[in-house]
Amino acid sequence: MGRAFEFRKARKMKRWSAMAKTFTRIGKDIVMAVKDGGSNPEVNARLRAVIQNAKAANMPLTNVERAIKKATDKDQAAYKEVLFEGYAPHGIAILVETATDNNNRTVANVRACFNKCNGTFGTSGSVVFIFDRTCNFRIEKNDALDLEELELDLMDFEVEEIFNDEDGIIIYAPFDQFGGVQNYLEKHKFEILSSGFERIPTTTKKISKEQQTDVEKLLERLEDDDDVQHVYHNMEM
Repeated sequence: MGRAFEFRKARKMKRWSAMAKTFTRIGKDIVMAVKDGGSNPEVNARLRAVIQNAKAANMPLTNVERAIKKATDKDQAAYKEVLFEGYAPHGIAILVETATDNNNRTVANVRACFNKCNGTFGTSGSVVFIFDRTCNFRIEKNDALDLEELELDLMDFEVEEIFNDEDGIIIYAPFDQFGGVQNYLEKHKFEILSSGFERIPTTTKKISKEQQTDVEKLLERLEDDDDVQHVYHNMEM
């Protein structure tokens, strides 16, 4: 198995614990998708993907419909995606993806998280180069499916890894190949259970258990912030 598999395994050990918070984050994704491409999932591939993720997270259909309706309201503020960078204690690189309607508030909150946990709030470009931005898809398992053959079929989309996971078949590809892979899977009637984007560290850093505790305090504080969508790091788990 490759680094995408190992990264995914480590991430699954640290899933969001609060269902309401997960729904809030998906709700923001819905707003951004609708503002970007309209409220019809048939013609808005990004919205279609978010709805799949909402279903995978057991988000009630009424919540999804409410979020779509809210996004079409002209008074609904648009969320801006902003990336923050820095270092946790012990030299661990941190990337923070946010979705915000008030950048000043978000900058202040993220900076405060780093300061309170003895981290260093970095400048743009300070750690992003350590991470590869990828897209991923989870499709329904099929015992008759030959993964090597599927990988060959997806070669044009530069697919990096395909492997079986307890949650389904996982496909990783470069960030800019999301649309191509999505179109292929839909065209060939694969059931997409969920999809998304991740930043996988090209190198990881091993630290002691005690040092990991220091880093996890910062990760938890960041993930608790309402504007934060995802937090990535290069700590070896």
